[in-house]
Amino acid sequence: MKIAAFNVENLFDRPKAFNLDDQAKGSAITDAVAEINMLVNKDEYSAADKARMLDLIRQLQLTSPNPPFAIFRKIRGALWKKPKNGPLVIVAEGRADWVGWVELKTEHNNATAVMNTGRVIKAVGADILAVIEAEDRVALKQFSEQVLLKLGGDPYDEIMLIDGNDDRGIDVGLMVTNGYSVGLMRSHIADMMPNGQRVFSRDCPEYEVITPTGERIWILPNHFKSKFGGNDQSSVNKRAAQAQRTAEIYERLRGEGQDKIVVLGDLNDTPDSVALKRLLQQTDLKDVSEHSDFSPGTFQGIGTFGTGNNANKIDYLLLSPALFARVKSAGLFRMGVWTASGRWPMFPELEKPIHAASDHHLIWVEIAD
Repeated sequence: MKIAAFNVENLFDRPKAFNLDDQAKGSAITDAVAEINMLVNKDEYSAADKARMLDLIRQLQLTSPNPPFAIFRKIRGALWKKPKNGPLVIVAEGRADWVGWVELKTEHNNATAVMNTGRVIKAVGADILAVIEAEDRVALKQFSEQVLLKLGGDPYDEIMLIDGNDDRGIDVGLMVTNGYSVGLMRSHIADMMPNGQRVFSRDCPEYEVITPTGERIWILPNHFKSKFGGNDQSSVNKRAAQAQRTAEIYERLRGEGQDKIVVLGDLNDTPDSVALKRLLQQTDLKDVSEHSDFSPGTFQGIGTFGTGNNANKIDYLLLSPALFARVKSAGLFRMGVWTASGRWPMFPELEKPIHAASDHHLIWVEIAD
C-alpha cells in the first residue's frame, strides 16, 4: 500500500495574485479580497465599514473596466454609486440591500507544468493520494481522466473533494485506486475557534479508506494557514489552532478504537515550530521522514519545498504507531520541482521554472500489507 501527499498548487487554474514575483503584493491582494468580502457580508454597514470598503475598492481597482487581480460580481442591487460630479460612494446600508461578492481572477497554468504534475503522480503510483490545492472535484476528475490517461497512466477510481473555507480554489482532496475505496466521510469546515473564526483555512476532512483486503484506514488531509506574504502572530496562532484541532480529531479516532490513521499534507511550518507542537510532539503520531528507511533521494535535505533544505520541511506524512511499524520504505519525489543548481534530476520536459509541477516535493510511504 503506497500513500502520498502532494501540493499541486492548483491543477489547471491559479489566482493571478499567487503568481506574482512580489509575494508581499500578492498577499496584500488576497488579504484585500478576503477583507472586503468579510465587510460586505455584515448585516449593517457602519461609516467606518463604508470608508474601508472604498479603500479596498480603490486598492483592487474594482471600478475599472478590467481589474488586474479581482472581479466584482453583482447579482442584484448596488453596493456603490459613482455620481457624475463626485467621488464613489457606498449606497448599500447592509447585506440585505444587494447580492454580490469579490473573487480573485485566475489564469491558466502553463500546459507543460500541468503535464509534469501528471508525470509526478504517474511516476509515484500511489494507491491513496492526498492532493493539496486542488480547485474542486471536477478539476481533479478531469485531471485524472485526461492528463493521466494522455501520459499512459490509469485514472484514479474514486475521487473525493469537499469544498472548504477558502474561496480561492485551493482545497484538499483524495484520490484512490487499485481496489481501494472511500467509505465514511466527515468534514470539519464548521469547527470554530473561541474568537468566532473557523479553525481550518480549508478543511481537515476525515476519509475512511477501505483497502482491497478489507482494512479500514482513516486519512486526514490538511493544508494549514500559509506564510505567504508574511508570518505575523495571527498566522502562527491560526496554525496552532489548526494543529490543536487536528490532534483532537486524531485522538478522538484513537479513542474510538481506530489504530490505522494518517495525517498528511502541507502544514506550512517546520518540525520545531511552536505552532505544530501540539500535533507533532504531543500525540503518538510518527513522521515518516524519521523512519530509518526514509530516503530523500540524491539530495539529502529533508525539505519538502523549494530548494529542499531542511529548513524547508513543511509537508508531512504522519502515521499512527500501528502503521508506522509496517513502513517498508518512504521518501520524497523531486523530479517535478525546478532546481537551477542540479540538486536532483528533473523531468526532461522541465526546461525552466514555469514548467515545474509544483514548488512542493511529493512525500510518500509504502506500508506492508
